[in-house]
Amino acid sequence: MRPTSVHNQEAFSSQSETLLQIQNLKTYYPVKGGFFKRTVGHVKAVDNISFEIKKGETLGLVGESGCGKSTAGRTILRLLKPTEGSILFDGKDITKISGKHLREIRQDMQMVFQDPYASLNPMQMVGDIIAEPIYNFHKKSKSELKNEVMDLLEKVGLPPDAYYKYAHEFSGGQRQRIGIARALALRPKLIIADEPVSALDVSVQSQVLNLLKDLQEEFDLTFLFIAHDLSVVKHMSDRIGVMYLGNMVEISDKNSLYAEPLHPYTQALISAIPNPDPRHKKERIILTGDVPSPINPPAGCPFHPRCPMAMEECSKSKPTLKEVKPSHRVACHLY
Repeated sequence: MRPTSVHNQEAFSSQSETLLQIQNLKTYYPVKGGFFKRTVGHVKAVDNISFEIKKGETLGLVGESGCGKSTAGRTILRLLKPTEGSILFDGKDITKISGKHLREIRQDMQMVFQDPYASLNPMQMVGDIIAEPIYNFHKKSKSELKNEVMDLLEKVGLPPDAYYKYAHEFSGGQRQRIGIARALALRPKLIIADEPVSALDVSVQSQVLNLLKDLQEEFDLTFLFIAHDLSVVKHMSDRIGVMYLGNMVEISDKNSLYAEPLHPYTQALISAIPNPDPRHKKERIILTGDVPSPINPPAGCPFHPRCPMAMEECSKSKPTLKEVKPSHRVACHLY
């Protein structure tokens, strides 16, 4: 894996313009029960999270499976309807827009899905898959459309004859490149990458990650990078947000987060990262118990039943995300 581009870090740090701002976002799924299938509860998949992403920046979103990362990404893209809160994109409130206005905003927000095969139409040739978003939004001749698709295939490292093939004829890494080309087709401002390399072999993960970084620099992209692999997130991200049970528990620039994690949950995650040097031994923090159900989360801090540093206050009141160091926010009563 190549190192993070210094140029890219300087580019976003010199900008103050925020592209995406999430305020108190909640996404609840209703739980039906009884003979009449009434709503008897809610799965609190995303429970009051707030963060922002500046133009040209990559924000990594990490946490255990089921913590709400993917739901947050799909809600931001308006593939899911938010229960509460607001989504501000490029200065516009897109929380409740629909129809024509939502369709227009989709040109600037695209997604790269986790499973590259499931997200590609097996009945379409690759050329048609990539051309479809361009065809839907722009009036172009067949020759112009084909030339643009050929250019995208080249940019993602696929041969020209891929245009006439089907998704099943490609490897996992190549399929993900097709998905990336499709996401790039409309030249979006924001790409939400939902576990884009978790379904790929380790041997090709770094190739796809480096491709994403190259494309970010070339097209001036902003990324929300969702993953559970902490080493991948560190390589890709400028800042990192940590989620637990639908809540944002810590958010900071990556160097501060990995050097001095503040939240007990983040400390446990960081301690689990393998060290390639056998001479360097570090203490592993083992969490006890299971993740509580998002249908009935614990009162107070959602992490307190598993936290080795829990206090009496932790079970009574829920901590808010507050800045305890410059650009380092944490939701914990210890601070």
